[in-house]
Amino acid sequence: MRLTRVATARPRFARARIFSRMGQVSSARATPGGTAKLVRTVVTTTGLTSAALLLSWAVLTPSYAASQTLSVADYDPISTLVVPGDIITRAKYPFIDVHSHQRNLSATAVDRLVADMDRINLQVMVNLSGGSGDRLKAVVEATKGRYPGRFVIFANIRFDRIDDPDYGERAATQLEEDVRNGAQGLKIFKNLGMFSRDATGQRVPTDDPRLDPIWRKCAELGIPVLIHTGEPDSFWLPHDRYNERWLELSMFPNRKRDTVHFASFDKTMAEQHNLFRRHPETTFISAHLSWLGNNLARLGELLDELPNMYTELGAVLHELGRQPRFAREWLIRYQDRVLMGKDIWNPDEYYTYFRVFETADEYFDYYRKRHAHWKMYGLDLPPEVLKKIYYKNALRLVPGLDSAAFPE
Repeated sequence: MRLTRVATARPRFARARIFSRMGQVSSARATPGGTAKLVRTVVTTTGLTSAALLLSWAVLTPSYAASQTLSVADYDPISTLVVPGDIITRAKYPFIDVHSHQRNLSATAVDRLVADMDRINLQVMVNLSGGSGDRLKAVVEATKGRYPGRFVIFANIRFDRIDDPDYGERAATQLEEDVRNGAQGLKIFKNLGMFSRDATGQRVPTDDPRLDPIWRKCAELGIPVLIHTGEPDSFWLPHDRYNERWLELSMFPNRKRDTVHFASFDKTMAEQHNLFRRHPETTFISAHLSWLGNNLARLGELLDELPNMYTELGAVLHELGRQPRFAREWLIRYQDRVLMGKDIWNPDEYYTYFRVFETADEYFDYYRKRHAHWKMYGLDLPPEVLKKIYYKNALRLVPGLDSAAFPE
């Protein structure tokens, strides 16, 4: 391990000391060649503290004045901290990513994809955007057909015909055909429970009984359902200075969910968990730590209650990396219930996953500021826990995977 400077320091400001006949006042910073303004200070006298004393120097230089007005988006301080640590560019063990979306499946794109997978030790990628029918067959051929053993395809289902009397049975029949054509699981997108509407204009809840034939078919076929329900609870909170996702909601205002068009966060997620209770024979993988990475104790309660519920790590690493001690303890306790996942494909961003899980490094960057304005800390997971998250749990849940490609 080597000592790593977290970032290169910017040029320092000159620092001036200000004194008063009544005692020491404060210190003020001035730009080189310019002047500064001391906005407020507290003057200490013998046995007494006076009220704030407002002092003013000369007129501010334009450059200094401009430097005092920043948006959250622009504020990006460079740390001066020097700590042991290294960037990890290749996973310690081969891993299975159960949460990826690949839509450009030209021969050139797939060749490049596999080369990037090899570089970071990604042995099997689960493409959750498999579609159905002819689309699914084409996806299977473009990936599994050219690189056997490197890809898994999950089928998808549409809900726009949910009012048809035989919708559930027809959807289940199509899913069975998709499995015969190479699908190894079912992915449910967040439109269910949030955006899908039936013929009356009513929101289709995740636990809508019209969908029950689909979940029963998954149990019969022995395939898992990776289901994305809801979004971060911050999207339902007021978009103000107290919101952790203020920046993201400013960048993407359409992600605000505090309107009559959506159920509450608690209701949205409760519908998913109720679905799990109603279908105990079906294996469900709740995407994104079930949006409870900021409340692992609650997520643990659900896992304790629902033995058919699992979860994965797509787009929520920032939650674990800011609570290293409790997250490590939690992952050790629930090591059989968590799977590796990333979501948005960018091979270089996996480096942060590896560093969080495999090292005890401190205070390093996350890769997407709108998700996390804080730093990451390594969890230094035990080897057996790491193996279960990286590949052993997926080998148990996803049918048709070749365990020979992985260590014991």
